[in-house]
Amino acid sequence: MSHPQLHADVWTLSAAALAVVGGAFISRLLGRSPDSDEIERQRRAYLNQIGRIVEGQITDLVEVAEDKGRKGSKASDGRRKLVCYSYSISGVSYETAQDITSLQGRAGLELIITGLPASIKYDPSNPSNSILIADDWSGLR
Repeated sequence: MSHPQLHADVWTLSAAALAVVGGAFISRLLGRSPDSDEIERQRRAYLNQIGRIVEGQITDLVEVAEDKGRKGSKASDGRRKLVCYSYSISGVSYETAQDITSLQGRAGLELIITGLPASIKYDPSNPSNSILIADDWSGLR
């Protein structure tokens, strides 16, 4: 093999390798990322698995207009349903809300009444991360 031919083969091989790496990068960049409803479902599943239970109280049930920029949302009427609740851990009080729009088909959501006690699952390493309802668990009574 002559020296100029070896040089051309190296350039051809380098260009092919660069095309493969570039294609993989673009594919990853344009690939499907999870939508906001899927991210919330994964968060609920994680908290349901590792969460500790504490007593809390339902403080409100509200509907809010859907964020137009919300990626992948499946709210049919353009409204999101939030249940607000409070709980205390080691003397620290938390007040938060959980989007239950994707859980509306679950039995028991009619039990959401302001002022009633409820069981809350929270992340022991981040107590502000909590749920009242998951796909296969409910703190409603």
